[in-house]
Amino acid sequence: MMAGLPMVGHVYQAASRCTQLTEVIIATDSEEIMDACKRYGWNARMTSTEHRSGTDRVHEISETIAADVYVNVQGDEPLTRPEHIDALLEPIRHEEVLVSTIKTPCPEHDIDNPAAVKVVTSLDGRALYFSRASIPFHREGRIAGTAGYFKHLGFYAYRKEALDAFRRLPESQLERTERLEQLRFLDNGFEIYVAETPFDTVGVDTEEDAVRVAGILEKRRKES
Repeated sequence: MMAGLPMVGHVYQAASRCTQLTEVIIATDSEEIMDACKRYGWNARMTSTEHRSGTDRVHEISETIAADVYVNVQGDEPLTRPEHIDALLEPIRHEEVLVSTIKTPCPEHDIDNPAAVKVVTSLDGRALYFSRASIPFHREGRIAGTAGYFKHLGFYAYRKEALDAFRRLPESQLERTERLEQLRFLDNGFEIYVAETPFDTVGVDTEEDAVRVAGILEKRRKES
C-alpha cells in the first residue's frame, strides 16, 4: 500500500485523469491485483500468465478491444502523471508512427545505474538505441553534469500493426542480452519515436524504491 492505495491504483488514477484516453484497463495475471480492482471498482481484465512482457499483455487486450492507439503504462510506476501520457501520444498523432515512448533528462545518480535504461535518439526523435549501459559514451571524459544523457521511461503507445508484429517476431538477440523488449522493434526495423518530458519517475523494483516513492507521494498529497 502507498498513501492508502495499492501501487497499481496510483497508476490507474493518473491514467484516468488523462483526457486523451477513452478507456483505462488494468491488465493483470494476478488474482490478488484483480481482487483489489474489484474492491476499489477499477476497470480490470485477467490476462494470460504466459506473457513475458507488457507489450505481450497489451496485445492480448488489443485482440478484443478495438482502438486507434494502445497505451502501455507499467503498473510499477506509481509516480505516473497525465503529462507523461500527453507527451507519449504527441509523436503518434502522425499516422506513419507505429510506436512511441518518452525520455527525460537523466539524473546523475542514474547514469551508471543499469536499472535505469538510457536512450539515444536521432535529430528527428527516432530511437537509435536503448541500453542499461551509460550511453552515449564520452571518449574524452564525461562532460560536466548530466547533459547528453537521457533516461528512458517505460511508457509506450502502439498501433495495432506494431502489436501484431511484435507477437509474430521471435525474441531478438539484443532484446535477450539487455532484457529490454523494445529492442525487438529496433532489431526488426521498426521505428520508435521518442518524446521528451521534464517529469522523471521511479519504477518500484526494490523495497528501497517503495520507501522512496511513498515519501514522494506523501509530499504530493500534502501539497495538493
